[in-house]
This record gives sequence, C-alpha cells and structure tokens, in this order.
Amino acid sequence: MGLGTSIFLIAVGAIMRFAVNATTSGFSIHTAGTIIMVVGVIGLLISLLWMTAWADRRRGTVPADRGVVREREVL
Repeated sequence: MGLGTSIFLIAVGAIMRFAVNATTSGFSIHTAGTIIMVVGVIGLLISLLWMTAWADRRRGTVPADRGVVREREVL
C-alpha cells in the first residue's frame, strides 16, 4: 500500500465516520469508517517506515577511480 492509497483510505474513513448521517440495521457505518481510518494510518506508517529503511540503499557508491584516465605503458 502506498502513501496515496493510505491517505485515500484515511479520507474515506473520515467521511464515513464524521460526515455520513445514515442509520442501518446490523451495520454501523461509523464503525466501518473508524476501521478504514485505522487501516489507512497503519498503511501510512508502514509506507513511511519502508521508505526510510530503503532510502540509504538507493544511493549508489562511487568507485574511487571513476573518471580517472590512466595512460598505457609503451613497451
């Protein structure tokens, strides 16, 4: 789950939790909104943790002799 998906789930869950005023029998829209918000927050935290854990590995190492032109020895 990426950052965009997590933010989308948080927004949908918040709309279901705070903005919908519907009552149903056997299904609570407010509880479902809370669950979707929690899943979105957990996904957001995992995405951020994943990005910070792999941030150092994305940088490549530069060889010490890169860009140095050596002359050939003539025999």
